[in-house]
Amino acid sequence: MDPALLRDRELFKKRALSTPAVEKRQATSDSGSHKKKKPKLDKESSSGSKHSTESSNGNINIKASSGYKFGCLAKIVNYMKTRHQNGDTHFLTLDEILDETKLLDISMKQKQWLMTEALVNNPKIEVRDGTYGFKPKYNLKDKKALLRLLDKHDQLGLGGVLLDDVEEGLPNSAKAIKALGDQIIFITRPDKKKILFYNDKHCQFTVDEEFQKLWRSVPVDSIDEEKIEEYLKKQGISSMQETGPKKVLPVQKRKKQGGQRKRQFKTHNNHLAGVLEDYSDGVPVKK
Repeated sequence: MDPALLRDRELFKKRALSTPAVEKRQATSDSGSHKKKKPKLDKESSSGSKHSTESSNGNINIKASSGYKFGCLAKIVNYMKTRHQNGDTHFLTLDEILDETKLLDISMKQKQWLMTEALVNNPKIEVRDGTYGFKPKYNLKDKKALLRLLDKHDQLGLGGVLLDDVEEGLPNSAKAIKALGDQIIFITRPDKKKILFYNDKHCQFTVDEEFQKLWRSVPVDSIDEEKIEEYLKKQGISSMQETGPKKVLPVQKRKKQGGQRKRQFKTHNNHLAGVLEDYSDGVPVKK
């Protein structure tokens, strides 16, 4: 080989060894780009979670506000019922009710809702010239009013009156019922609710034993209550209305028709009746 070329080769090797070279790795650049992108993803996820928490908080606030409204209404109705039972039957303004129930922190919107919708449409609240009072089923002032109510029910055949309704409408009902004594009768229903009846002492008389035997000898087991009531109406006798809990009759399921219906097929070639022969049982043997 030419010595000049060998010299140039050796000089090139020396220059290459004396000059340091740094390689750029692809992996490091990729990791750098991932690092840059990560904060962006974190930002997006944090903004999404922020929106979701805001929306969930909005739903919770709506539910809480509606629950608080109806909670205030229930508190007002219960308070009006309690004060009526204690004998405080005079009507109150809404501000007086809110003051006595300690509901002074409600907003104007909720106050407007109570005035225009909730209290006006409540069946247990009576509105009179912008004031409010409790509205029981039977508005009874004293024990005489209770006795007249029970007597009226007895005369009209309406049965008794629930003790719950009496306690709701009669102030200091326990004291009044105790004072009436044996003028009223208590009957306990199967559902443990008590019913008050008027004790008509004119009906307390001794029935002859012969009539008692005749009464007990008439069988009514096979006759339902509707037929008995219908018979009494024909005889001009009014029957007492039932005050007990109504029985719900079970719904009878419709029975499926047994067996499959036979499919009907159209018959063709009716004009050839008597001409065509039936070979379903085989070819007939000629005699």
